[in-house]
Amino acid sequence: MTTETARREQSRLKNGLQTLLIMGGLALVLAVPGYLLAGGLGLLMSLGAAVVGALAGSWVPARVILAEAGAGLVERHQAPTLYRLLDALYRRAGLAGPPQLFYTPSPDLNAFAVGTRHDGGIAVTAGLLRTLTMRELAGVLAHEVSHLRHGDTRVMSMAAAMTRLTLFLTTVLQVSLLLMLPMILAGELRLPWGVLLIVAFSPTLSTLLQLALSRHREYAADLEAASLTGDPQGLASALAVLERRHGRWLLALFGRHPPAGPEWLRTHPSTRERIRRLLAAEAPAGHAPPWPVGDPAHSPMIDEPPGPLGRGYWLRR
Repeated sequence: MTTETARREQSRLKNGLQTLLIMGGLALVLAVPGYLLAGGLGLLMSLGAAVVGALAGSWVPARVILAEAGAGLVERHQAPTLYRLLDALYRRAGLAGPPQLFYTPSPDLNAFAVGTRHDGGIAVTAGLLRTLTMRELAGVLAHEVSHLRHGDTRVMSMAAAMTRLTLFLTTVLQVSLLLMLPMILAGELRLPWGVLLIVAFSPTLSTLLQLALSRHREYAADLEAASLTGDPQGLASALAVLERRHGRWLLALFGRHPPAGPEWLRTHPSTRERIRRLLAAEAPAGHAPPWPVGDPAHSPMIDEPPGPLGRGYWLRR
């Protein structure tokens, strides 16, 4: 095992442990208000509701997003080069199912994974295809394939479900405390300071943990993408392009770059730090690029882009 391979394995193990710790923290924050409301039964019901909500919501929100974006399913004959690239990335990632590519006519530069490793796919926008080179696009697609490989859509759905349920339960606790206020003022009940602290801080703590989980999964997907393509510089270049385009949009909107918020309030890590980590990673030895040699500098457009499939298709899917 080479030094770089060992470092990648250590990084994967570290990210896996961080994910488990953060998910455990989210479960603990959720369990406390559930226990205060209904004891052990409330604890079990709150955790069970979070799991059911995550399983039900890991694909439905993606379908809604695709429907609202006017997405269409790209057939292989419409984008043979892109599908050859996806075939290579899926094979290297160990994904058995055939790749699915969705297209949205949006001018924004965006790509996102939908569904799971068994029935999911990757959506790309027209703006992304027009802007990135084939090498950069390979890095972006590898990043999304990594999300599918590790089930990040389901993990983040579960985290979001826990956060929403924590907010709901603490709201119920707040209402209960308001109803008990006359009894507290009359001296019949003592003011439950511990409950007040939980009501005050649980939603914020759950949100911060969810944001931390999102940043960790982005870092892990970046390193995994570099391993799949054997080209960390390709994804780093794509991130730089996306950052420049985003910065120009903010400059046109505000007249100046707005101050960046604290790192712990972001869903994604800073682009500068992501690029730094990618450039610090070494390309795997003997790992050929997954895109065909001799392709044009820019990624090919989709021949006859598909029209929107409509809300009915996505809801029936």
